[in-house]
Amino acid sequence: VMGLAALGVLPIAALALIAATAVVALGCLDHQEAYRAIRWDILMLIFGMLALGLAMEKSGAASLLVGHLAELTAGFGPIAVLAVLYLVTSFLTEIMSNNAAAILLTPIAIGLGAQLGIDPRPFVVAVMFAASASFATPIGYQTNTLVYSAGGYRFSDFLKIGVPLNLVMFAAAMIVIPMFWPLG
Repeated sequence: VMGLAALGVLPIAALALIAATAVVALGCLDHQEAYRAIRWDILMLIFGMLALGLAMEKSGAASLLVGHLAELTAGFGPIAVLAVLYLVTSFLTEIMSNNAAAILLTPIAIGLGAQLGIDPRPFVVAVMFAASASFATPIGYQTNTLVYSAGGYRFSDFLKIGVPLNLVMFAAAMIVIPMFWPLG
């Protein structure tokens, strides 16, 4: 599965589904064992996260949040706007899925770049970095959700380790992004 995904034969989700089907079809795992192995509580949590992201998007709550971001950063310089955008994305990706946060904030990142009269790429990269660095909750990223109950973790465990990791990633991003994508 990993080799074929790395070669780009199919998306990893499709390959994993094919592999799971093959394991059952070849008799390596009984279909009843496969059904019992499904963690329904985690599956429901993932569905709930997707619904929350969709609800925030459809209700306009997410647009309201990012509209205020544009107003708040109007008088700041590019590096401050980059930092605020990163931090807002980082916060949102912890309470909704990282994909939803990236989808919601990428157009704002492009608009902020245009508003400042500079290349929007550093702002888009900040959104992508922040959306990918979801360590502080078991909600923002699917892998966090999967290990949450399997590892016997508590929500506070994610906060204790995740918040410092998020801050390290923020500091690294504020150094690296302007180096590769100049802000002026």
